[in-house]
Amino acid sequence: MSSCRWLSLSKDTKYGSKMALNMFRLRATCPVFWKVFQFRPLSCEPLIVQMSKCTDEEEIFDLIERNKATLSEKQVGHAFNVLWRLQTQKTSSLKNVESVRDHPQFPTLYNLTTNKIEAMSDDTLVNVLHIAQQFAVAVHDPLVESLVTEAWKRLERSLSVLMISISSLISQHFQEKLVKKTELLFDTIDSSQVTTARKIVQFLGNVKCSHFPLLERCDKVFLSNVNHLDLDSIRNILAAYRFLQFYSFAFILMAKKRLTEMIPLFNHPANFVKLFVTLGPLAGPQEKKQLESTMLLMSEELTSQQALEVVVAMEEMESRNSHLIKKIASVLHKNLENYTPTELLEITQTLIFLHFPSKEVFMKLRELLFSYLKVSVQVKEIVSLSCALSMLPSPHTDEAVMSRIEALLPQCDLSNLNDFATSVLRWIHYDHMYLSKFTGKQLKLLQKLDHYSCQRLQQSNNFHLLWEELKYSKGDWFHQLVVEETIAAFQCLMDEINYTNVARIGFFISRTNYLSTSLLDRIAAVVVQQIEKIHPFSILGIILPFSILNYDPPQKDEFFGLCMQCLHSHLGTLDPHTLVFLGFSLATLEYFPEDLLKAIFNIQFLASLDSQLEILTSSLSSRVQLRLMELNRAVCLECPEFQIPWFHDRFCQQQYNKDIGSMNGAQQQIYKLLAEILGGPNFVKASVLSPYYYAVEFECILNKRKKPLPYGTHNVTLGKPARMFWESNIQIVGSSLPPGAERIAFEFLDSKAFCRNIPHLKGKSAMKKRHLEILGYRVIQIPHFEWNSMALSTKDARMDYLRQHIFGEGTS
Repeated sequence: MSSCRWLSLSKDTKYGSKMALNMFRLRATCPVFWKVFQFRPLSCEPLIVQMSKCTDEEEIFDLIERNKATLSEKQVGHAFNVLWRLQTQKTSSLKNVESVRDHPQFPTLYNLTTNKIEAMSDDTLVNVLHIAQQFAVAVHDPLVESLVTEAWKRLERSLSVLMISISSLISQHFQEKLVKKTELLFDTIDSSQVTTARKIVQFLGNVKCSHFPLLERCDKVFLSNVNHLDLDSIRNILAAYRFLQFYSFAFILMAKKRLTEMIPLFNHPANFVKLFVTLGPLAGPQEKKQLESTMLLMSEELTSQQALEVVVAMEEMESRNSHLIKKIASVLHKNLENYTPTELLEITQTLIFLHFPSKEVFMKLRELLFSYLKVSVQVKEIVSLSCALSMLPSPHTDEAVMSRIEALLPQCDLSNLNDFATSVLRWIHYDHMYLSKFTGKQLKLLQKLDHYSCQRLQQSNNFHLLWEELKYSKGDWFHQLVVEETIAAFQCLMDEINYTNVARIGFFISRTNYLSTSLLDRIAAVVVQQIEKIHPFSILGIILPFSILNYDPPQKDEFFGLCMQCLHSHLGTLDPHTLVFLGFSLATLEYFPEDLLKAIFNIQFLASLDSQLEILTSSLSSRVQLRLMELNRAVCLECPEFQIPWFHDRFCQQQYNKDIGSMNGAQQQIYKLLAEILGGPNFVKASVLSPYYYAVEFECILNKRKKPLPYGTHNVTLGKPARMFWESNIQIVGSSLPPGAERIAFEFLDSKAFCRNIPHLKGKSAMKKRHLEILGYRVIQIPHFEWNSMALSTKDARMDYLRQHIFGEGTS
């Protein structure tokens, strides 16, 4: 009889309880008698030891079968541990997992586990959930659901631990319930419990849920307990925030200050690398210099992984320290064979970005990438290898690479297809440079990529799964057919758009430049119906497609009013650069909320924005400054009653003092025809800067009788910016003209000025026309599809086209 049988008997019957009590008394009073009879103790230890000694699945399943009537919850948990340990010691994990899951005795263990769930300790419960995931038990399986339900009951005892442990094992519905439960329980958490807040953030990262209210509350815990955050804590929090796209400028400033104080404290490579990687992307010029000089002294002591972390951080820092780049590249070069395909992709990207000049390193990289590609069987690896190879220019593309990609296409999801397409486009570009003969094969491969993308899109029946495949796709590689299929797929799943994903779909549509009025109307409807559930951090993603694509939904006033109402309480806490983007996006749509503009155009905010610009990448920093200038210009022109001053003269002069290059073919044609129509080159002015620094391609002046007026000696060389010829850079154009005269601005609109699918003018081009008209211009916009049409294929037709727009007549 098993020792557990005694335990079971003693628990389940009065006789058992009495017998057990007598046995313990006997042991206390007659130790000799106890030794003679040698009753087995009530411990389950021997069976656990036997399990630990098992060397294959058959042995462990045999033990389970023989002892199934007496197995305790602890033994059940240990059986899972041993089964998983045996799998990790073998090579083909996928095959082994299936063999265990399909074993005839696995249902026995399955049923035992289900019956023992309530008796399991938290650790055992969590462990069984984790191993169930490794054995690929589905999230909707009754066992997993039962484990999750039990964990749910225990949340108020060990909230954050259980959250992290079950995060990857539960369905999306359970994840949402768990997040809501956590939010309700947050008030019971001590504000000093940094560890709990950190684990909640980790859980949100595990389930890929950017639940902003919960993240905000965790952020407040971190900010009020700065002294309890060490380097590892700050590093992990920043990584989670970045992954979840949660931007807390207050936390970043705090982290920067705290990490800067740590610089003198670390002199060992292991710790200093962590500090370098965490602080580097946030550091100002002085801190970066200090970090780089210290890292230079340690560079030869770095391991291969440390060197990889450092070089990736240097890319984020936009480092131009050639000595340090050379040192780190040397460590990478020595260890190239130790890196995985994904890590080799990182190294390739980073060294190219850092302008590292060594051909030797790149040749070695190419050799390694090709060798890995020949033997790799995993889609993810082949995607990384192909992407890395496409970044290394070569006179020709190896056909074996193209064949490997082609063979994999049926297995690829949309994310893989996007990455492959990007690689193929790079190869086509290089082949044009080197006049290679393989472009035809690459174009055929691109067509197949489109085919499989469309096929996969047509089969999509779940919004969440479709989004997971598309969220990292930029959208610019798609051919028109694929864009249409993508939008069509989202339109079919439109009912699944709700407050949790409305901002994501908004951002995605913005990147495609495809105007789908039904999708945008759905976004607006979701906002109107569910605004109380939408967090202010989501508003930019919601507004962006309307701004970029220049579209007003049917309930325009209610929609924008609710968006601003949602933002109102967070105007003081939103990231400065986010607030600038919001202001510009709304201004594009002719929407100027006074409280938002007052929040932006004040000394305190602009000082805060300056602080943030120091830690943003140079490209993002430049974009933010440009949007602030454009917002400042829009407010001055469209809302002079707000009395917001124009303060971007110096910025604009720096921007427009750069050479803007020569005109394209269509612009040169237009210039020559305008000169001929108007009476000569001195009647048309090229490359003009308007008040408030709008670039005007061509300009002419007509008097009150519609006769052209000459410019005299004020004209400039084609393609070069002219000086502004008004007394004030903000003077209205008409004020410097003779009575009744008008100034006309001509603008050639290429494909970027229009939506991708229809000839609908996008937001920025519409705003420019509006602003030039406010400045006193009559604006003539010449769309590329009209200028390049068959109707305007002759010089005479184009002359008539221009005359019609200038004078309102078909012929002179």
